[in-house]
Amino acid sequence: MAFQMDNGRHRSSRDQALTMVKNKRYAPPSAGQSSETKEATRAPGQGPSQRVERAQQHGDGDRVHANTQYSQQGARGGGRYQDPIPHQPSNDPAKYQAHGCYGRGAPRQRGTPRPYNDGRRSGSGGRGVPTTTSVTLPELHQAPQVHHQVPVVTPSPPETGSSSLHVEVNTGQVQLHFQQLAIPDQCSSRQGMQLAPPSSKSVRFPMRPGKGTSGSRCIVKANHFSAELPDKDLHQYDVSIIPDVPSRGVNRAVIGELVTHYRQSHLGGRLPAYDGRKSLYTAGPLPFTTRTFEIILQDEEDRLGGAQVAQRREKHFKVIIKFAARADLHHLAMFLAGKLPDAPQEAIQVLDIVLRELPTARYSPVARSFYSPNLGTRQQLGDGLESWRGFYQSIRPTQMGLSLNIDMSSTAFIEPLPVIDFVAQLINRNVAVRLLSDADRVKIKKALRGVKVEVTHRGNMRRKYRIFGLTSQATRELTFPVDDNGTVKTVIQYFQETYGFNIQHTTLPCLLVGNPQKPNYLPMEVCKIVEGQRYSKRLNDKQITALLLVTCQRPQQRELDILQTVNLNAYHEDPYAQEFGIRIDERLASVEARILPPPRLKYHDSGREKDVLPRIGQWNMRNKKMVNGGTVNDWICINFSRNIPDNAARNFCHELADMCQTSGMDFSIDPLFPPLTTRPENVERALRARYQDAMNALKPLGRQLDLLIVILPDNNGSLYGNIKRICETDLGLVSQCCLAKHIYKRSPQYLANVALKINVKVGGRNTVLVDALSRRIPLVSDRPTIIFGADVSHPHPGEDSSPSIAAVVASQDWPEVTKYAGLVSAQTRRQELIQDLFKTWQDPQRGTVTGGMVKELLISFRRSTGQKPQRIIFYRDGVSEGQFYQVLGFELDAIRQACASLEPNYQPPVTFVVVQKRHHTRLFANNHNDQRSVDGKSGNILPGTVVDSKICHPTEFDFYLCSHAGIQGTSRPAHYHVLWDENKFTADGLQTLTNNLCYTYARCTRSVSVVPPAYYAHLAAFRARFYMEPDASDGGSVASGVTTSRGPTGPRRAAGNVAVKPLPELKENVKRVMFYC
Repeated sequence: MAFQMDNGRHRSSRDQALTMVKNKRYAPPSAGQSSETKEATRAPGQGPSQRVERAQQHGDGDRVHANTQYSQQGARGGGRYQDPIPHQPSNDPAKYQAHGCYGRGAPRQRGTPRPYNDGRRSGSGGRGVPTTTSVTLPELHQAPQVHHQVPVVTPSPPETGSSSLHVEVNTGQVQLHFQQLAIPDQCSSRQGMQLAPPSSKSVRFPMRPGKGTSGSRCIVKANHFSAELPDKDLHQYDVSIIPDVPSRGVNRAVIGELVTHYRQSHLGGRLPAYDGRKSLYTAGPLPFTTRTFEIILQDEEDRLGGAQVAQRREKHFKVIIKFAARADLHHLAMFLAGKLPDAPQEAIQVLDIVLRELPTARYSPVARSFYSPNLGTRQQLGDGLESWRGFYQSIRPTQMGLSLNIDMSSTAFIEPLPVIDFVAQLINRNVAVRLLSDADRVKIKKALRGVKVEVTHRGNMRRKYRIFGLTSQATRELTFPVDDNGTVKTVIQYFQETYGFNIQHTTLPCLLVGNPQKPNYLPMEVCKIVEGQRYSKRLNDKQITALLLVTCQRPQQRELDILQTVNLNAYHEDPYAQEFGIRIDERLASVEARILPPPRLKYHDSGREKDVLPRIGQWNMRNKKMVNGGTVNDWICINFSRNIPDNAARNFCHELADMCQTSGMDFSIDPLFPPLTTRPENVERALRARYQDAMNALKPLGRQLDLLIVILPDNNGSLYGNIKRICETDLGLVSQCCLAKHIYKRSPQYLANVALKINVKVGGRNTVLVDALSRRIPLVSDRPTIIFGADVSHPHPGEDSSPSIAAVVASQDWPEVTKYAGLVSAQTRRQELIQDLFKTWQDPQRGTVTGGMVKELLISFRRSTGQKPQRIIFYRDGVSEGQFYQVLGFELDAIRQACASLEPNYQPPVTFVVVQKRHHTRLFANNHNDQRSVDGKSGNILPGTVVDSKICHPTEFDFYLCSHAGIQGTSRPAHYHVLWDENKFTADGLQTLTNNLCYTYARCTRSVSVVPPAYYAHLAAFRARFYMEPDASDGGSVASGVTTSRGPTGPRRAAGNVAVKPLPELKENVKRVMFYC
């Protein structure tokens, strides 16, 4: 049965029966067996080198999102799509045949995965699953030639009529899902299939298939410091503090007071380490199994300063300490030696907590980092914010044993200003000049919500409060009752009579502090922001730029700062490290590395240079022509910048058209009409009117408008997003935006970069790998291979109504693997699992219908190439270690179901690779003056530098690859971790493929820091946010690639019966090209 194009409906009952999955009942784990999985956090900023790298590499003025995590601004991929393929007769050789030998299925193997703790994979011994209410899960198809298999999670079925699944998966569900695995019988010995492991103790990701040997060898230094495994007997105790307090700071103060008073008398002289919540650890047993302590704390809110001494309010706590378990360091040693498959995560967590105790007391902890105004110079970021320097610290299991990863860090804190001054900075004017507007009030309320302030009108009594809002009335209008007889006073009167304080800013609102049910009014001018409060909301572009300037460090300086931080921390003098017997080497780890050679790139034979070998990760378009130039016959230009006169716009358009021709495109030198100049507020009217004028002229000739060139003001706010939304979801027009600052300069490099992007937007191809054309890429060129990239973009803090956006792209040309089509889908807020990879729904006329992003992209590949993919490589971005099992299980099963829905027993082998950029490993040259391993301009390691030893996982298949040339700051290598590998890649094979693909990025003549399919997926998700209405709810989906996304449309219902509004759909002619570049 060939791939069908009937919206996923199976052609016959027999076909449906062949692909129908069997059901089997299993008992889910009890709530007590489920451990909480840490959600991957998305940092709002990026490294300094990345920002500058984007700006210098990409001359295009298309707006740059300041919070992107990658080192170059890029594009999401796409490709040409043809009309749906008609149904093939049964003897058509193009139809999908069963791949390999398949049987009816094999007995299921049971096993549970490791639970997760603190965002990492856990290694506690395989716990049994108690029997409770049973649930039904579908059986899974399995591909042939499987090695190192991991049991697979089954996605929950979608709601009827929903194109966006609502899936909430906890670890208990993951454990249950991992119990199932159906493995078809093998009818030939060549398959080499391994059965699923019978228990969770055997569940593991692929083993490292040896270390790579390609490339020239060198030595690099890594910011990892060897940690000697202690020989102490570690004990864990459960801690209960009554009354329960949500603040870790208060909890630590309580335990600190307990240790101070009772360490010698009741704790046997032990110095415990405490996680701030429910666990306490000791090096050796305490002299009791359980004990209760009474602790008294002085209330911080009534702290007195200066020489005054007065009785402060006391808070009483009851602390119950009870023995829980012993941490098994022997198992940890066995794991580090490669003799056990899973890390005993509890033991690693204990050591991490021990090493965090002292810096937690000294500095302000934020996640795994520590900050202080004393660790570097404070820098103002604007709008009442400042940057603090600090360091990141985490202990990790590696091939060299335990490793302490230390890196420099900076983040935004709220300046400890008087609230009046903070507000003046925020709204950028003197608050006494005129009344606050409604917009000012909203901005102030949003910025101050949750901020802690201290009062300044009571002398040395600096009581602290947390702000939860602003009064709707001005201070001069506020009154409150002072007794039960209905007597009221104004706030102004109260402060004058009680404190002798005359309020000056009577037109400003008061701060609402304390209990929302019984709020207190505090005038802004009597409040000062408490120091040390991290700003967790989204930074604006100006603040991000200022923060990046602070954090931008050349590699040699960053290395020196890291060493100074380790010296300052003085781990050899740390009383907690001494207590637990942990010793930290103060030297950077020396690691063997290899520099992979760059691939040769093919250009058109009509150019003077028909191919090129990049040098230090870059090349240019001089004397070269695009390998497949696109065609632009009819185009227009609209200018939204008042600073660009008409003649300048005309000259720019002429030179850009000339550059497109020179680069190999068939590009009309003159636009259809002269450039139109208009105001940004007229964007929608101007776009529609100009488009209609063009179509009135072209339609009688049977032609279409090919391209819109847009000139934007340098500061354009929402204009860029509005243009993209209108053009791509309404008019059906690809566009290229250029910033006004480039119009007069018209540098050849800038125009060449813009031409590259225009070419792929109109269906062209810039370059391809020579090895791809000559069919020399292992495990890609030998049979039709599709390469996927996937990512999920989560809303920024404070964007409460925004959903998460999932994006999947897939290559549409083989053997070139250069064009990528993409699909995007809005899904439940903060959901990392991609819910719409595969979905089913009920149609009133057609019955059960299947669809989803993977199925759509597989069908598109078949259209574009005429062949079905016989191999799948899936690069998944943005997954933390604690989510590995969840994401692999859910998404791998969705891939299999998508394949099975197209043809019975169609299961091409899958390689699933996680791509991580948000880590803190940095690589430095062993000798900063060695030109053979150092980029002389930036001081960074050379592109192609790969590490798969010493600092990598003790047994699993992972590697660090620095595939790009850093421009400013310190390069961050990408970390690739293979979670599933049915294609049996060698280390050299996957490392070389990944590095070579980084040279095929469509938007610039540089290699990029992340493999392009993952990069494109990230950008696709970012672009989709422009399509959302301001009040978009958590849901909705839109196809942004191959075909119309088949599935129910219109408002839907998600969790909690909340109405879901689908995103606007892209126009068909836009979907067929790489419009997002």
